[in-house]
Amino acid sequence: MVGRRMFALVVVLGLAIGTVGAQEPDGNQSPVWIKVHDSVFDGVELASAADVLTLETPKRAEDAAIVPIAIRARFPQTPDRYIDKVWLIVDNNPSPIAAVFQFTRESGQADIETRIRIEQYTHVRAVALTNDGRHYMAVNYVKASGGCSAPAGKDAIAARANMGKMRLRVDDAKPGKPALVQLMISHPNDSGLAMDQVTRTYATPHFVRKVDVRYAGKPIMSADIDFSISENPNFRFYFTPGDGGALEATVVDNHDLQFNTALKLDSGRATAATAAR
Repeated sequence: MVGRRMFALVVVLGLAIGTVGAQEPDGNQSPVWIKVHDSVFDGVELASAADVLTLETPKRAEDAAIVPIAIRARFPQTPDRYIDKVWLIVDNNPSPIAAVFQFTRESGQADIETRIRIEQYTHVRAVALTNDGRHYMAVNYVKASGGCSAPAGKDAIAARANMGKMRLRVDDAKPGKPALVQLMISHPNDSGLAMDQVTRTYATPHFVRKVDVRYAGKPIMSADIDFSISENPNFRFYFTPGDGGALEATVVDNHDLQFNTALKLDSGRATAATAAR
């Protein structure tokens, strides 16, 4: 009888511990977030982003080196109200501030989609700054590990041979209405944390650090990023076409290499589906 009672107690305790272990940690108590908050947002009230933007992430990533994320604004960019800046923060990555995106009224819609690396189970945050000076935050917890230290997905020599090649694609561009843009960048985005299994050495960090996109000379979207963005960075965002002009993208990496591409639009419509470096 005693043995059965002890067994039952062990089972109950095991279930209780398993339940606690399955719970998401308190995002407000994240040591890294506390440091980032104090250094970047000290004294700033971070309201819920429920009416400002949504953050879409998987709960458990299939591949920690290419975790899809989407930040979507809940309202369009207008002269009266618009999102000026969005911070993408991955608490438990070696470099927590993965990206800082800058939008303008000409963006039309302050949405951004990309793919990121995640090194260990973590909270992922999107903090938005609106033109009235207020800050809003959305938080998700993502189960993924090993993304920053994972080996490159492609042959290193081939990746460097194609480095800097870019493509721009615009879907259904109509004057005065937000049009979806996709910017694809061929770049290894080496974190410097992945060991080469042949040489047993670590690659020198080599990643895109700056993206700047303009339409007819006006800023549309810019981003300060680091190696938390996946290999071959890919961004989807919006801009508002006018009566014609060039959509231009400039990329600079941490070795100060600069790459450029452009797509000419005639009355808002692209004259070619893609443009390459």
